[in-house]
Amino acid sequence: MAEFKQNYFQRKTKPRGPRSNNRITSPDVQVIGSDGENLGILNLNDAINRAKDLGLDLIEIAPNAKPPVCKIMDMGKYKYNAQKKANKAKKKQKKIELKEIKLRPVTETHDYNFKIKNAKKFITKGDKVKFTIRFKGRELQHSSLGSELMEKIKQDMQQIGRVEMEPKFDGKQMIMVIQPL
Repeated sequence: MAEFKQNYFQRKTKPRGPRSNNRITSPDVQVIGSDGENLGILNLNDAINRAKDLGLDLIEIAPNAKPPVCKIMDMGKYKYNAQKKANKAKKKQKKIELKEIKLRPVTETHDYNFKIKNAKKFITKGDKVKFTIRFKGRELQHSSLGSELMEKIKQDMQQIGRVEMEPKFDGKQMIMVIQPL
């Protein structure tokens, strides 16, 4: 009775990775040797015995094939190589960030040029740029100034980026997103 309670409360972990040795469910498997040669279709028990004789594991490589393809190799080495491959793929990924540049409808030309230069730098690095024009007080009545400024930004960014989100009002601000070509 005590053994039942201990097993009852134990956490069951889901096996991760490919099936190996006795976890393989198919009665017959296509076996590839440790040196890469095709050993043909074998009974599962024979394949496991061949792997054990070499001191290695039988690992299911292609479970959806008919019959499943298994390879004789070391499970630890297989998992290590899979982890290295995953890390390498993750390292090559480019994470696209959204940079925000805030302007006002009355921004002077020097400040505008400086912010456009920064936006071009962000876009050439591969990031998206969100332009925000904030209106205060009575400036909201002159929303055409903001629209003109957004058109000017579109013209200046035309060579290196394209508009992902057209200029639109969001409360007291106008927003536009530009992404790299």
